[in-house]
Amino acid sequence: QVQLVESGGGLVQAGGSLRLSCTASGRAVITGGMGWFRQAPGKEREFVTAIDWSGDNIYYVDSVSGRSTISRDNAKRTVYLQMNNLKPEDTAVYYCAAQRYSGSFSAFSTYGYWGQGTQVTVSS
Repeated sequence: QVQLVESGGGLVQAGGSLRLSCTASGRAVITGGMGWFRQAPGKEREFVTAIDWSGDNIYYVDSVSGRSTISRDNAKRTVYLQMNNLKPEDTAVYYCAAQRYSGSFSAFSTYGYWGQGTQVTVSS
């Protein structure tokens, strides 16, 4: 089993930055992709970004591309999401997830482990 714990969320003004972290614990070894999803009030959870085990393959949703950077430190079992130039529409609960099944990095169904989420609020 794997437990994921996110941190780094908070309240920030538009144009500001935040760095989210997600650390895995537990006996299972994560060898697949790690991703971030987000869910805004009244909306479905959506894919934000993902990174494979090696870090060679990274994917972003268009709305955050160019403003966000995902990275991982496998030795620390941690994945990071640096978000810059934040906008009010980035306001959401951000969830870290670890892939458990083969498939697209952006597909919700391929992720078998989820964190509890961290709130990001961007004020205008």
